[in-house]
Amino acid sequence: MLEYGDAKTADAIANAVSPDNFKTPAGLFIKTARKGIQVLTEVKTEGKLATFIATIDDLLFCVSTAEKALHIVTKALLR
Repeated sequence: MLEYGDAKTADAIANAVSPDNFKTPAGLFIKTARKGIQVLTEVKTEGKLATFIATIDDLLFCVSTAEKALHIVTKALLR
């Protein structure tokens, strides 16, 4: 679970990583959704622990990239 200052930001982050909800290999399930100001992600795997760890790592990298992009866009709009 990740928490943001407002629902708009949480929605933007959830939408940025939501394509992961559909593009997964067999045996891997990932779903991200926004609930209020929180972004919740459920990950299930029938494979190895390494697959689970790599999936979490990839998800967090994507979230970090989305946060940085949102920060840059917001900063540019406030100029």
